[in-house]
Amino acid sequence: MREALKLARTAYDAGEIPVGALVVWDNKIIARGYNQVEQLNDSTAHAEMIALTAAFNQLGSKYLPEATVYVTVEPCLMCCGAMYWSKVSRIVFGTTDVKNGYKKTTGENWPFHPKATLSQGILADECAQLMRDFFAERR
Repeated sequence: MREALKLARTAYDAGEIPVGALVVWDNKIIARGYNQVEQLNDSTAHAEMIALTAAFNQLGSKYLPEATVYVTVEPCLMCCGAMYWSKVSRIVFGTTDVKNGYKKTTGENWPFHPKATLSQGILADECAQLMRDFFAERR
């Protein structure tokens, strides 16, 4: 998660909402991403989407059944869908996102692949503080 936080700080420095994500396969980071919505003028350019696309390209596969995705903030429903279809086996996130996280839409319904597992609250305070700092600067 510390590596994902570094990516979130890169997004922060670029004026993007500070979310970082990475994909780990066989205990190795195979892909990284951070929010680039403003930079690419693309509302789908979330950290998770960029990291997943890089992982598909790295492995030459459309499925990631042995991958773990680490993301600093609770994924939105779009990113959950991408993880579902890519068959990611594990999702780890830092802080919750009551405004845009998947739970806002799904409640407690499981949006990930049925075989996936979820861990949350990893470095949650640091992840949340980065988000608070970002939005405090802009308001």
